[in-house]
Amino acid sequence: MQIFDNQKVSNKGGKVTMATNESTKNKLTERKGSNTQEIGATVKGILNNPIMKKRFEEILKQRAPQYMSSIVNLVNSDTNLQKCDPMSVVASCMVAATMDLPVDKNLGYAWIVPYGTRAQFQLGYKGYVQLALRTAQYKSINVIEVHEGELISWNPLTEELKIDFTKRESDAVIGYAGYFELLNGFKKASYWNKEEIEKHRRKFSKSDFGWKNDFDAMAKKTVLRNILSKWGILSIDMQKAYTADQGLIKNGVLNGEDVQGNVDYVETDYEVQGDGAENPASVNDEDLKGSPFEGGNQ
Repeated sequence: MQIFDNQKVSNKGGKVTMATNESTKNKLTERKGSNTQEIGATVKGILNNPIMKKRFEEILKQRAPQYMSSIVNLVNSDTNLQKCDPMSVVASCMVAATMDLPVDKNLGYAWIVPYGTRAQFQLGYKGYVQLALRTAQYKSINVIEVHEGELISWNPLTEELKIDFTKRESDAVIGYAGYFELLNGFKKASYWNKEEIEKHRRKFSKSDFGWKNDFDAMAKKTVLRNILSKWGILSIDMQKAYTADQGLIKNGVLNGEDVQGNVDYVETDYEVQGDGAENPASVNDEDLKGSPFEGGNQ
């Protein structure tokens, strides 16, 4: 049974009648002057629908009410999300819920980020670590900053990485190292210098929200995501996370459809100019206000 489509869902006989995507947006445009408040209220209205409540309860059981309250709090505290299509906000949060990851932007496991008028799902490196540990296949997993003077040697062929933390010369970060060991003894290490990270960012960054606010966190995510996708044991949740990360989630996930088939991938939205600076197409200081990356353009 579908929960939402492009039509109005109406349950007579005392049950809830609820407008969905197109009709919701039409009603919102009629109420100028309180637009962001209305969108925020609509997210709450969507979550109050009995069918939607049941969907979250199927996923989170008794923790569903608390999780839905955290979504409302997230939207109420984020002026940019209040400008987004409310269905895209709930759909992105639904993906995080299926992975049992909180959407509290201060925790850093998963972020719901405004991208134009739609919400974008982003997984933090802490989210990748959490999903890996849940497989019960990892003896250890970590990713760290490497500071000036600490790196002794790195052989990308044999993956021999030698770091001496007592040799730190300054707090300047020169690279990032990732490592995991499985219970069966299989090990992998990886090291990316800062130039490699920067090259990756310029090539693959989409909205560039996170990089401007917390470069180290995004760099560690890049290293960890790369090593896990190539060599790690990926659970179903980890596969879903890899697919959905930094994607625009379609409303099909609200109907219980597969995550992998409901992701729109955002094209790179900046150009590398002569001095290496980027020119974001739709991100400015005003766009960042209220988001987990506020202040990123400063």
